Amino acid sequence: MRYLGQRILQSLILLVGVSVLSFGFIELSPGNFFDEIRLNPRISNETVSKLRSQYGMDQPLPVRYARWLGSVAKGEFGFSFAYNVPVASLLWPRARNTLLLTGSAMLLAWMLALPLGILSAGRRNGLIDHATLLLTAVLLTIPDLLMALGLLLFALRTRLLPAGGMMSLDAENLSAWKQTRSVAIHLVGPALVLALASLPTLIRHTRAAMIEALDSPFVRAARAHGLSPYRILFRHAFPVALNPLISLFGLSLGSLLSASLLTEVLVNWPGLGPLMLEAILGRDVYVVIGVVLFASAFLMCGTLLGDVLLFAADPRIRTEKLT
Repeated sequence: MRYLGQRILQSLILLVGVSVLSFGFIELSPGNFFDEIRLNPRISNETVSKLRSQYGMDQPLPVRYARWLGSVAKGEFGFSFAYNVPVASLLWPRARNTLLLTGSAMLLAWMLALPLGILSAGRRNGLIDHATLLLTAVLLTIPDLLMALGLLLFALRTRLLPAGGMMSLDAENLSAWKQTRSVAIHLVGPALVLALASLPTLIRHTRAAMIEALDSPFVRAARAHGLSPYRILFRHAFPVALNPLISLFGLSLGSLLSASLLTEVLVNWPGLGPLMLEAILGRDVYVVIGVVLFASAFLMCGTLLGDVLLFAADPRIRTEKLT
């Protein structure tokens, strides 16, 4: 619990640092939401000044940041200029959709990467190993953007997958089961794109960790005792290779999350990605900061989960942290 408390405290301090930097960068960027309004000849300068005062944009940066922290304490995360509602009411539904997509893609990627990486290491320099390395090399050469565009083209040409969105147009009139089925069908394409984008890194790290474990002295001793190759592979080598893979599990969430924001925009998935793009184009300051904080929090939660799993799996780490 002490170790977990320390990691949570470090994450909170890091989130505060992210929020300070976000405010600073937005302050340095040219233009704001009210400059766009001022271009409308029907809106007077007095009205724009009143709006700036209403949202506190006429205050110094430290004052605005302090007011925003008070809003965060209330669970509002500031007010959206464009929607005139608390930012949290916009973020929570989008964050749930992003977590659904990212979590599904991560689950699919690891379900493919672990067996392929393990079998590739167990059949080193064999047919499976060469085929796996060729697959990862091909996937590494394909940009995420091109892969998502290829998915859209495939969906439009074959009609086997939906071309975008999260549910069918008539989903509101369907039963709960059919709505869930519609979401699952729409989830297949973007989750597959994200999984394929992260698959080469996961496979190669799994293969490297397994090869290192298979070359260790205790595995050679197990071979000398006549144990079967599959028993050595899964019962002896794989538990030893888990440590770097657990660390990679937490870090992979960050890469999947960054890729998912772009994929969401391309396939019109109603997550944080389209909301952030819309807020950036509209200079909706507090929405941008809220999305950045939520994305940072997701990354920190993934890293924290990896640290906790590593702490539980490796007694050497427990001994080091508790002494």
